[in-house]
Amino acid sequence: MKTLINNIFLVCAIGFLGSCTIVRQGEVGVKRRLGKIQPTPIMEGVKVYNPFLTRIIRVPIRTMNIEVRSPLPSKEGLTVQSDISILYRVEGTLAPQIIEKLGAGYEEVVILPVFRSAVTDISSRYFAKDMHTGQRAEIEKAIKELMMAQLKDRGFMIETVLLKTIVLPAGLTKAIEDKLEAEQDAQRMQFVLDKERQEAKRRVIEAEGVRDAQKIINEGLTPMLIQFKSIEAFNKLSTSPNAKVIITNGSSPMILPMDNLSNK
Repeated sequence: MKTLINNIFLVCAIGFLGSCTIVRQGEVGVKRRLGKIQPTPIMEGVKVYNPFLTRIIRVPIRTMNIEVRSPLPSKEGLTVQSDISILYRVEGTLAPQIIEKLGAGYEEVVILPVFRSAVTDISSRYFAKDMHTGQRAEIEKAIKELMMAQLKDRGFMIETVLLKTIVLPAGLTKAIEDKLEAEQDAQRMQFVLDKERQEAKRRVIEAEGVRDAQKIINEGLTPMLIQFKSIEAFNKLSTSPNAKVIITNGSSPMILPMDNLSNK
C-alpha cells in the first residue's frame, strides 16, 4: 500500500512539473492550445499549463546575433569573401504571429534568405576595393535598410549588419597596394613641386625688390646730386695721406694711385 501511494505521488509530481514552464527575462511565451496559436504573448515568470492540450513556445526578444560567411559579388564581377554579423531582435507583441506564420525556425525561413538577397543586391553596386575602405560602413547601412524594409512588418528589427572580415582576391589586393604606393609617390612629388613653386615665387619677389630699389636709386641720381657727391669725394681725398692723381672734368673724378703711375 505504501509503495502504491509513493508511485501515485511520484506520478503526480512528474505531471505537475511537466505542466510548468519558466519564461525568462528577454523571452516571451507563445501558447499553442489544441494546435491553435493564442494571439497574446505570455510575459516572463512561471506558467502552469495542461501538457496534454497546450504547449508553450519560448521566443527570445533580446538582441540575437547570426554569424554568416557569404560571398559578395562586386560591381566589376569579382567575388569577395566576407564574415558577416546580423544583429536583430523579435518584436515581443508580434511573437505569436511569427510562430503562427513562420514557425520556430524563422531565422532559416525568412531572415537569412532576406539577408542573402539584400547583401547580393547592395554589394553588386560597389567595386571590390570599396568593401575594404571607408565605404564599408555605407554598404553595411544599405544592407540593413534593405532588410528592414522587408522584415519590419513581419515583427523583426534589424539593429545592424557588420562586415567583419573582407578577403579580396589576391590579384586585386596587389593592385590596390600598388595603387596606394603610386598615390603616395604622387603626393610626395606634388609636395616637391609645390616647394619649388614657392621658391621660384620667392626669387621673383626678391628680384622685383632689387629692381625697384635700383629704379628708385636711378631716379634719385640727378646731376646736382652727382656733383654734390663729387665734392664730398674731393673733400675726403684732401684729408687722405696717400699721394694720388685726380683727373677730372669738374663733375666726375678719376682717381689713380701714385704707385700705378710710377710703374708705368
